[in-house]
Amino acid sequence: MEKEALFYDRLADNVVQCKLCAHHCLVKPGRKGICLVRQNNDGILYSLTYGNLIAQHDDPIEKKPLYHFLPGSHAWSIAAPGCNFQCEWCQNWEISQMPRYSGDLSNAFISPDQVVQDAVDHKCAAIAYTYTEPTIFYEFSRDVGLLAKARGLRNVFVTNGYMTPEVIRDLSTWLDAANVDIKAFSDTAYQKLIKASLQPVLQACRLMKEQGIWLEITTLVIPGVNDDLEEMKQLAGFIAGELGVETPWHVSRYYPSYKFGRVAATPPETIRKIVEVGRSAGLYYVYEGNLHRETSTYCPKCGELVLSRGSYFVNHNKITDNSKCPGCGFLLAGREIYNIAHS
Repeated sequence: MEKEALFYDRLADNVVQCKLCAHHCLVKPGRKGICLVRQNNDGILYSLTYGNLIAQHDDPIEKKPLYHFLPGSHAWSIAAPGCNFQCEWCQNWEISQMPRYSGDLSNAFISPDQVVQDAVDHKCAAIAYTYTEPTIFYEFSRDVGLLAKARGLRNVFVTNGYMTPEVIRDLSTWLDAANVDIKAFSDTAYQKLIKASLQPVLQACRLMKEQGIWLEITTLVIPGVNDDLEEMKQLAGFIAGELGVETPWHVSRYYPSYKFGRVAATPPETIRKIVEVGRSAGLYYVYEGNLHRETSTYCPKCGELVLSRGSYFVNHNKITDNSKCPGCGFLLAGREIYNIAHS
């Protein structure tokens, strides 16, 4: 289904400028933007993937990963094909890069009402827009999100953070949380391997924080791309200094994929070193990701174990109903983090 896009300007000669993401594509009639799922038809920009979902799953919220938002709950997770990035190591490239390899984007149409009903039927607490970049199917995610909000569900983005300030301000009216993947702290890496720029991502993170969207950061650590400890010190410093020491940072292990299929998986020791870099920068909550072992939350003040996890599932949650450590009373960061039954 084609749907007229949000966030674009009409220019002379039926050219349009998309204002959805930081690429700001100038799109001539009959052409598509960089994402290949937004097309100019006679001076009107259309989304080509409205209701065209490539994935729908019931996931633990911890899989997003969000560790300080509704822990122990589930999110109905949806995705449409496409992405505005071209990461050469993409872990979901079969669906994110589908428009670059297949001209057929057609799937059975699903309405926003049906997505919300599916989430309710699966007893999910939230809807997650994930797996591919949710920004580029914004019209659909927004319609779903507003319906979900009206029915008491939360909304979360798992995103590369390449949206414009106009979009973030609109997002803040219906989005509750986001995990932003900061892929490197080098504009060279962004330009060479992703075909994008770093600064719009950092600005989006700042603005999400200002707008009251709960924010967690992920960095997929790739050997030879972003595993330099000095670079990671700079990234940790940015998170601590500009987003706040309470902002969780997920330092995740890369596995060979897509065009980086011959690059070996990240050594676990590298992940551990970068986690220590984050803690040394003063971050309260730094987590190892993709190592398939317990990733628990400890009180930053007294060190007490307040929430234990095994892989993607919460085992024990001792956080009080006013979000405090049961041992020392320290106010722990997050949203509804006392979510599941205590044990």
